[in-house]
Amino acid sequence: MPPNPPASRRRLLLWGFVAGFLAVPLFHQVMLTLLSAVDFTPRSPFPRDPTWPLGVPVWLSASFWGGIWGIIFASVDRWWPRGLGYFAAALAFGAAGPTLVNWFVVMPLQGAPVGSGWQPAPMATGLLVNGAWGLGTGLFLRGADRWLGGKDIPSR
Repeated sequence: MPPNPPASRRRLLLWGFVAGFLAVPLFHQVMLTLLSAVDFTPRSPFPRDPTWPLGVPVWLSASFWGGIWGIIFASVDRWWPRGLGYFAAALAFGAAGPTLVNWFVVMPLQGAPVGSGWQPAPMATGLLVNGAWGLGTGLFLRGADRWLGGKDIPSR
């Protein structure tokens, strides 16, 4: 497959960021809402606590990082299967990638125990909310691709 022209590549990365950003409030936080509603997790959806150093709400910071992960997602999903396999890969990417980075990089940097202290419910919560994010990101990218007729998002 020939490399994407620079403008097409930038559009792909922009769409990846947008899809990943939107998937946080519309999939990640909705899954957290459901898990909270059934008392699976004490975490509240759409946390408004300010983050350091900018003071933006936690959910908005998570959306930004969802956009960054969306760029990575859009950069690798061309090698995934098509059809329903694409969405299974999207769910697996979301559950594995962001969750593992959170467990082994972010949490230790924040002084929290690695891997949510290996407690099953917090570990499952991370896998489920991030898996929902991955599924949402895939749905948004696929939807944008169909809406644009495959012209603006290369390598799909």
